[in-house]
Amino acid sequence: MADGEEKRRAAREPVALFVEYEGADDLLGDFTENLSSGGTFVTTNRSLPVGTSVQLVLSFPGLVEPIAIEGTVRWTRGSSAAGEAGAGIEFVPGPGRDAMAAIVDRIRSGDPGMVARVLRVLVVEDNHHVAELIQAGLTGSTKRDFGSGISFAFRNAQDGGTALEILRQESFDVLIVDVYLPVIDGPKVILTARSELGLVDLPIIAVSAGGEQARDAAIAAGANIFLEKPMRLRRVIETMQ
Repeated sequence: MADGEEKRRAAREPVALFVEYEGADDLLGDFTENLSSGGTFVTTNRSLPVGTSVQLVLSFPGLVEPIAIEGTVRWTRGSSAAGEAGAGIEFVPGPGRDAMAAIVDRIRSGDPGMVARVLRVLVVEDNHHVAELIQAGLTGSTKRDFGSGISFAFRNAQDGGTALEILRQESFDVLIVDVYLPVIDGPKVILTARSELGLVDLPIIAVSAGGEQARDAAIAAGANIFLEKPMRLRRVIETMQ
């Protein structure tokens, strides 16, 4: 195949743009305001000349399968005081747009085949390698151990002070907290969550390599379960289950 023919074929392949919404309500709101009318504005720093074919891939935490729709760049805007750089995308009329509308209707109705239950997990761990291991392990085991109806959304904090600020502003389904933390230690975080913040029903998993002393402090503060480090990922999964 000649180089020129390869370039022409490559040029016809659409550019993929991934749009991650914070939740289902954000996607539904964008669909009502923009997507259903045949186009939308996408914030991006990529250079996309007018006429470029694009594939928008729409997703949010809990969406079982991302939504893909074909479109064409109709106008562009550079970064300025008026707003962020991006492109105005017009969607190609036809079956793709109809299919997206049908999918959005299923999301709006809470169809479990489209939207999984999202478990929000706050991981409070000053060792980012351990935090990443927990998140990757839970995410990778989702379908095998929890079924396709569950997905995870994670927040991270590397010290107890930050953890408490997050807990004051956001709600979670599970708290995983190390006992020995900078700024404010784990037992103080747990005690504050239980008493001052009133999170009496929040499942709290305490972790530490501190042995019985750490275990006793965590349980006395209000942790539901204590896992000894180095912990097996299977123990975390079994505990979450």
